[in-house]
Amino acid sequence: MSTPEDAPEPRTHPYFPDQIWPYPILVTAVLTVLAVLAIAGHGSLQPGPAADPRAAVIPRPEWYFLALFQFAKLGPALITTILVPTLLVLGLVFWPLLDSSVGPMLARRFGWRSWPVPKRNVITGTIWIAGLSVVAVLTLWAAFAPQLCLAWPFNGPVCGG
Repeated sequence: MSTPEDAPEPRTHPYFPDQIWPYPILVTAVLTVLAVLAIAGHGSLQPGPAADPRAAVIPRPEWYFLALFQFAKLGPALITTILVPTLLVLGLVFWPLLDSSVGPMLARRFGWRSWPVPKRNVITGTIWIAGLSVVAVLTLWAAFAPQLCLAWPFNGPVCGG
């Protein structure tokens, strides 16, 4: 017994209502969460004091730049603000190429049969965890411990925030 070419598969679902019904529920849930957040955060949305152009303001970056802001205080400006961030961005761009070309050479040097796959690569994973840990420590230092000052050989004492 043959079926026509345009007959639907026996395990398909109709578009209406099976494909439509989750979206109104998701929209309702998102709007409810936004309403609760708007009601809970209403006090923090009130306008602050009027701007005074004569007042001394200490500029602070957004939270996602706090680690870079804190790192810039740790050494000579040329190195910490231009050279290291540029090298990090280039490293992120070229990391997959390095991992696929230099990795197998390192594996042969270590006597391994092959370079480990990404989810089990101890060397690459350790480098990434160490880098993320440095970013986390610098961000937390700048955000939550601005009064903490460390003696630093390059620029003198370096404080958070």
